[in-house]
Amino acid sequence: MSALPLPSVEGGDRYPGFSSADQSKHWDRATQGVVLARLGRPADIRFFTVREEAIAGALFDQLLGQHSDPRVPVLNMVDTRLAEARTDGWRYADLPEDGQAWRDTLAALDQDARERFGDGFPEVGQDHQASLLRRIQELGTETWHGMAAARVWSLWTRYACTAFYSHPWAWDEIGFPGPAYPRGYKNLGLDRREPFEVRDAKPREDPVERWKGGTR
Repeated sequence: MSALPLPSVEGGDRYPGFSSADQSKHWDRATQGVVLARLGRPADIRFFTVREEAIAGALFDQLLGQHSDPRVPVLNMVDTRLAEARTDGWRYADLPEDGQAWRDTLAALDQDARERFGDGFPEVGQDHQASLLRRIQELGTETWHGMAAARVWSLWTRYACTAFYSHPWAWDEIGFPGPAYPRGYKNLGLDRREPFEVRDAKPREDPVERWKGGTR
Protein backbone atom coordinates (compact mmCIF):
# COMPACT_ATOMS: atom_id res chain seq x y z
CA MET A 1 0.00 0.00 0.00
CA SER A 2 1.46 3.34 -1.03
CA ALA A 3 2.28 5.94 1.62
CA LEU A 4 0.33 9.17 1.89
CA PRO A 5 2.02 12.15 0.24
CA LEU A 6 1.78 14.05 3.53
CA PRO A 7 4.50 14.90 6.06
CA SER A 8 4.85 12.83 9.21
CA VAL A 9 3.77 14.42 12.45
CA GLU A 10 6.87 13.01 14.19
CA GLY A 11 6.04 14.07 17.71
CA GLY A 12 5.14 17.67 16.99
CA ASP A 13 6.54 20.20 19.46
CA ARG A 14 6.06 18.00 22.53
CA TYR A 15 8.03 14.94 21.40
CA PRO A 16 10.30 16.38 18.70
CA GLY A 17 11.71 13.86 16.26
CA PHE A 18 9.71 10.98 17.73
CA SER A 19 7.97 8.57 15.32
CA SER A 20 6.03 5.54 16.52
CA ALA A 21 6.45 3.95 13.09
CA ASP A 22 10.19 3.76 13.74
CA GLN A 23 9.41 1.12 16.34
CA SER A 24 7.64 -1.17 13.86
CA LYS A 25 10.68 -3.44 13.51
CA HIS A 26 9.98 -4.57 17.07
CA TRP A 27 6.36 -5.58 16.33
CA ASP A 28 5.26 -8.96 15.06
CA ARG A 29 4.22 -9.23 11.40
CA ALA A 30 0.49 -9.20 12.10
CA THR A 31 0.81 -5.98 14.11
CA GLN A 32 3.04 -4.41 11.46
CA GLY A 33 0.46 -5.19 8.80
CA VAL A 34 -2.45 -3.72 10.75
CA VAL A 35 -0.75 -0.57 12.04
CA LEU A 36 1.38 0.39 9.03
CA ALA A 37 -1.63 0.00 6.74
CA ARG A 38 -3.10 3.00 8.53
CA LEU A 39 -0.29 5.10 7.06
CA GLY A 40 -1.28 4.09 3.54
CA ARG A 41 -3.72 5.81 1.25
CA PRO A 42 -7.12 6.10 2.97
CA ALA A 43 -9.89 3.79 1.81
CA ASP A 44 -12.46 5.17 -0.60
CA ILE A 45 -15.72 6.48 0.86
CA ARG A 46 -18.35 3.73 0.64
CA PHE A 47 -20.96 4.46 3.30
CA PHE A 48 -21.51 8.21 3.39
CA THR A 49 -23.26 10.03 0.56
CA VAL A 50 -21.42 12.98 -0.98
CA ARG A 51 -23.36 15.40 1.25
CA GLU A 52 -22.89 13.28 4.37
CA GLU A 53 -19.18 13.06 3.60
CA ALA A 54 -18.92 16.87 3.62
CA ILE A 55 -20.88 17.23 6.86
CA ALA A 56 -19.01 14.42 8.64
CA GLY A 57 -15.64 15.77 7.48
CA ALA A 58 -16.39 19.19 8.95
CA LEU A 59 -17.73 17.59 12.13
CA PHE A 60 -14.59 15.50 12.66
CA ASP A 61 -12.33 18.48 12.01
CA GLN A 62 -14.17 20.37 14.76
CA LEU A 63 -14.25 17.50 17.26
CA LEU A 64 -10.55 16.72 16.83
CA GLY A 65 -9.16 20.18 16.09
CA GLN A 66 -7.80 19.05 12.72
CA HIS A 67 -8.04 22.18 10.60
CA SER A 68 -4.96 21.71 8.44
CA ASP A 69 -2.88 18.94 6.94
CA PRO A 70 -1.55 16.50 7.81
CA ARG A 71 -4.85 15.12 9.09
CA VAL A 72 -5.46 11.67 10.49
CA PRO A 73 -8.01 10.34 7.92
CA VAL A 74 -10.74 9.88 10.52
CA LEU A 75 -13.55 10.39 7.99
CA ASN A 76 -12.36 7.47 5.86
CA MET A 77 -11.73 5.27 8.88
CA VAL A 78 -15.22 5.83 10.29
CA ASP A 79 -16.77 5.38 6.85
CA THR A 80 -15.05 1.99 6.51
CA ARG A 81 -16.36 0.88 9.90
CA LEU A 82 -19.90 1.88 9.01
CA ALA A 83 -19.71 0.33 5.53
CA GLU A 84 -18.64 -2.96 7.10
CA ALA A 85 -21.05 -2.65 10.06
CA ARG A 86 -18.16 -2.89 12.56
CA THR A 87 -19.88 -1.31 15.53
CA ASP A 88 -18.93 -1.37 19.22
CA GLY A 89 -21.27 -4.33 19.67
CA TRP A 90 -23.90 -2.29 21.49
CA ARG A 91 -26.05 0.79 20.99
CA TYR A 92 -28.37 3.01 22.97
CA ALA A 93 -31.90 1.61 22.93
CA ASP A 94 -33.32 5.05 22.13
CA LEU A 95 -31.10 5.52 19.04
CA PRO A 96 -31.27 3.63 15.72
CA GLU A 97 -28.52 1.23 14.66
CA ASP A 98 -25.23 3.14 14.34
CA GLY A 99 -25.29 3.50 10.57
CA GLN A 100 -28.78 5.00 10.55
CA ALA A 101 -27.98 7.08 13.62
CA TRP A 102 -25.06 8.64 11.75
CA ARG A 103 -27.26 9.47 8.75
CA ASP A 104 -29.98 10.96 10.97
CA THR A 105 -27.65 13.05 13.13
CA LEU A 106 -25.63 14.43 10.23
CA ALA A 107 -28.86 15.50 8.50
CA ALA A 108 -30.06 17.13 11.73
CA LEU A 109 -26.77 18.98 12.15
CA ASP A 110 -26.97 20.29 8.58
CA GLN A 111 -30.57 21.38 9.21
CA ASP A 112 -29.54 23.30 12.34
CA ALA A 113 -26.88 25.16 10.39
CA ARG A 114 -29.33 26.15 7.65
CA GLU A 115 -31.97 27.31 10.11
CA ARG A 116 -29.55 29.33 12.24
CA PHE A 117 -27.00 30.60 9.73
CA GLY A 118 -28.63 30.20 6.33
CA ASP A 119 -26.25 27.59 4.93
CA GLY A 120 -25.21 23.98 5.45
CA PHE A 121 -22.87 22.86 8.21
CA PRO A 122 -19.72 22.49 6.02
CA GLU A 123 -20.28 25.94 4.51
CA VAL A 124 -20.97 28.13 7.55
CA GLY A 125 -17.38 28.41 8.77
CA GLN A 126 -15.52 27.13 11.78
CA ASP A 127 -16.85 29.60 14.35
CA HIS A 128 -20.48 28.89 13.50
CA GLN A 129 -19.77 25.16 13.39
CA ALA A 130 -18.23 25.32 16.86
CA SER A 131 -21.22 27.22 18.26
CA LEU A 132 -23.65 24.64 16.88
CA LEU A 133 -21.70 21.78 18.40
CA ARG A 134 -21.29 23.59 21.71
CA ARG A 135 -25.07 23.99 21.93
CA ILE A 136 -25.60 20.26 21.35
CA GLN A 137 -22.99 19.35 23.93
CA GLU A 138 -24.54 21.68 26.51
CA LEU A 139 -28.00 20.16 26.06
CA GLY A 140 -26.83 17.05 27.90
CA THR A 141 -29.78 14.73 28.50
CA GLU A 142 -32.22 17.14 26.85
CA THR A 143 -33.72 16.25 23.49
CA TRP A 144 -32.17 17.31 20.19
CA HIS A 145 -34.18 16.44 17.06
CA GLY A 146 -36.02 13.75 19.00
CA MET A 147 -32.80 12.20 20.35
CA ALA A 148 -31.00 12.64 23.68
CA ALA A 149 -28.20 15.09 22.90
CA ALA A 150 -25.78 13.24 25.18
CA ARG A 151 -26.35 10.04 23.23
CA VAL A 152 -25.60 11.81 19.96
CA TRP A 153 -22.47 13.38 21.42
CA SER A 154 -21.35 9.95 22.63
CA LEU A 155 -21.91 8.43 19.18
CA TRP A 156 -19.86 11.12 17.44
CA THR A 157 -16.98 11.27 19.88
CA ARG A 158 -16.76 7.49 20.32
CA TYR A 159 -16.24 6.89 16.62
CA ALA A 160 -14.02 9.95 16.16
CA CYS A 161 -11.68 9.17 19.06
CA THR A 162 -11.46 5.45 18.30
CA ALA A 163 -10.31 6.25 14.77
CA PHE A 164 -8.00 9.12 15.72
CA TYR A 165 -6.15 7.32 18.52
CA SER A 166 -5.65 4.17 16.48
CA HIS A 167 -3.44 6.08 14.02
CA PRO A 168 0.37 6.36 14.38
CA TRP A 169 0.26 10.13 13.80
CA ALA A 170 -1.85 10.51 16.94
CA TRP A 171 0.61 8.24 18.78
CA ASP A 172 3.42 10.57 17.70
CA GLU A 173 1.60 13.53 19.26
CA ILE A 174 1.32 11.81 22.66
CA GLY A 175 4.69 10.06 22.61
CA PHE A 176 3.22 6.55 22.45
CA PRO A 177 5.64 4.07 20.81
CA GLY A 178 2.98 1.58 19.83
CA PRO A 179 2.18 -1.98 20.87
CA ALA A 180 4.38 -3.44 23.61
CA TYR A 181 4.14 -6.99 22.27
CA PRO A 182 6.46 -8.82 21.79
CA ARG A 183 9.23 -6.53 23.09
CA GLY A 184 7.46 -5.40 26.26
CA TYR A 185 8.38 -2.71 28.76
CA LYS A 186 10.89 -2.97 31.60
CA ASN A 187 10.98 0.52 33.14
CA LEU A 188 7.58 0.70 34.82
CA GLY A 189 6.46 3.70 36.88
CA LEU A 190 6.05 7.47 36.60
CA ASP A 191 8.79 9.26 34.64
CA ARG A 192 10.59 5.99 33.94
CA ARG A 193 11.05 5.92 30.19
CA GLU A 194 12.32 3.17 27.95
CA PRO A 195 15.43 3.94 25.84
CA PHE A 196 13.21 4.28 22.77
CA GLU A 197 10.83 6.79 24.39
CA VAL A 198 11.25 10.58 24.17
CA ARG A 199 10.88 13.07 27.02
CA ASP A 200 7.96 15.48 26.84
CA ALA A 201 9.49 18.82 25.83
CA LYS A 202 6.60 20.75 27.42
CA PRO A 203 5.58 18.73 30.49
CA ARG A 204 3.93 21.66 32.27
CA GLU A 205 1.71 22.67 29.38
CA ASP A 206 -1.91 21.59 29.74
CA PRO A 207 -3.20 20.69 26.25
CA VAL A 208 -6.81 21.23 27.35
CA GLU A 209 -6.10 24.77 28.51
CA ARG A 210 -4.15 25.38 25.32
CA TRP A 211 -7.15 24.23 23.28
CA LYS A 212 -9.48 26.50 25.26
CA GLY A 213 -7.20 29.38 24.45
CA GLY A 214 -7.77 28.87 20.74
CA THR A 215 -4.37 27.49 19.78
CA ARG A 216 -3.26 24.00 18.92
